[in-house]
Amino acid sequence: MEKKRYTIKTTCPQCGCSAVSHLSHEEIKEKFGDVPNVEMECSECMHKYQTEMKTACPEWDKECRMEQ
Repeated sequence: MEKKRYTIKTTCPQCGCSAVSHLSHEEIKEKFGDVPNVEMECSECMHKYQTEMKTACPEWDKECRMEQ
């Protein structure tokens, strides 16, 4: 059976470039932990910014809260 993948979409507030990642439950936990805001770095302008997980990946946020 294939692992469920979550889509994380963000946009850099400085240059407007967007980023999309497809990660499994385990990969999200390893990379971001259980924080409400995730730190991202734009691959174009290298600007570091924070975004809310519930905005970046609403499906993950819903399931994460269901586990608590």
